[in-house]
Amino acid sequence: MLKILIADDHAIVRKGLKQILSNSPDMTVAGEAASGAQALDMIRKEDWDVVLLDISMPDGNGLDTLKQLKKEKPDLPILMLSIYPEEQYAIRTIKAGVSGYLTKDSAPEELVEAIRKVARGGKYISASLSEKMAEYLEKKSERALHENLSDREYQVMVMIAAGKTVSQIAEEMCLSVKTISTNRSRALAKMGMENNSQFTHYAVKQGLV
Repeated sequence: MLKILIADDHAIVRKGLKQILSNSPDMTVAGEAASGAQALDMIRKEDWDVVLLDISMPDGNGLDTLKQLKKEKPDLPILMLSIYPEEQYAIRTIKAGVSGYLTKDSAPEELVEAIRKVARGGKYISASLSEKMAEYLEKKSERALHENLSDREYQVMVMIAAGKTVSQIAEEMCLSVKTISTNRSRALAKMGMENNSQFTHYAVKQGLV
């Protein structure tokens, strides 16, 4: 029986995932966490077979939680769940040590298959993501501008390109407006850009939004 921890700040999402997995006799959702801090606390107190981790968490972001989880439990399989398209975050999460990446609109059967695969020590990558990773490796010598950004700078850049204001991003990430503005400024500087319009143009051209 696979003991699963669901870490997602939306109760309705946790309930839906739990319902899907209840149909699999070899799995049980033995715990739920509504924040990254709560997830970390739970993995410190108990052993888990797989963690389902949302990339958008209220206390920072899922990437920060992922890195801390892998630091403390390097062998723990983590399956990242996201509302964002694969091309936005999948490669970054895989580089950070995630065992698999699924968008939340994936079929229930794919979720179950992914959990079983990562629990066996494998990696779960969709066919479309495999193609994107192959393209990424081919182009790695031609390093894209956004590859120079930190995870938070990248997240801020993508959200601005998607039309969100600094205040909206600060509220969504539970960070101060000053912190978001600082990350925006650093991202602009690293990418040699001057304004949000250039962020948007670049992100659209790169297929990031």
